[in-house]
Amino acid sequence: MLPHQKVTKCSLSLSNMMKIKIKVNDRPFIIPVPYAFLHLFVRILTSKRLLVLVNRAIEKKAREKFQIPYIHRYDLEPLLRELSKQRGLLLVETSLKDGTEVSIRL
Repeated sequence: MLPHQKVTKCSLSLSNMMKIKIKVNDRPFIIPVPYAFLHLFVRILTSKRLLVLVNRAIEKKAREKFQIPYIHRYDLEPLLRELSKQRGLLLVETSLKDGTEVSIRL
């Protein structure tokens, strides 16, 4: 290592992630989702190419005409920024008849 280089530690703490908990047959699974993946997912969903492909597929297969409107990613960034500040907020908690439980917490 050169003297002018800094050593930085890169670690993912669970407090900076959305946690998806799935309980199936009394076996819990926890899936941590970093906010960086959430931002990447929003970029993919708001891309013009994906929107064009989805609207074409809807036109071909749908009986009724329906168009998904374009949402600019800059409109969703304040929402994501605010969600990242609300740690511990429970977004979804549901259970099915077969005993499967799903909860999504920030």
